[in-house]
Amino acid sequence: MDKQYYTPKDLKNFSNITEWNKELGDKFFDYYNSVFKEGHLSAREKSLIALAVSHVVHCPYCIDAYTKDSLQRGIEKEEMMEAVHVGAAIKSGAVLVHGVQMMNRHDQLSM
Repeated sequence: MDKQYYTPKDLKNFSNITEWNKELGDKFFDYYNSVFKEGHLSAREKSLIALAVSHVVHCPYCIDAYTKDSLQRGIEKEEMMEAVHVGAAIKSGAVLVHGVQMMNRHDQLSM
């Protein structure tokens, strides 16, 4: 089986999701495009956030899209990697903080 599950051409076809439900697809894209407009955060900052989140949620399409977007916005590779590390730190912290729940449960059950 040579075909990969994730292929770059799928990202180019993302807008096709409106074909099976135009109303909801259009609502999604309206929302998505509104989120990424300049606001209190710059488009550059939003691109870095999106790149970090893309890694945390393990979306190869998003990683491709926001790596390209970051490059187009003049974001340096070191900034991109720093953003990825921020995402990784938050994700690992979220995993580790649940250790407190385990510790509490351990203490309850060990009594």
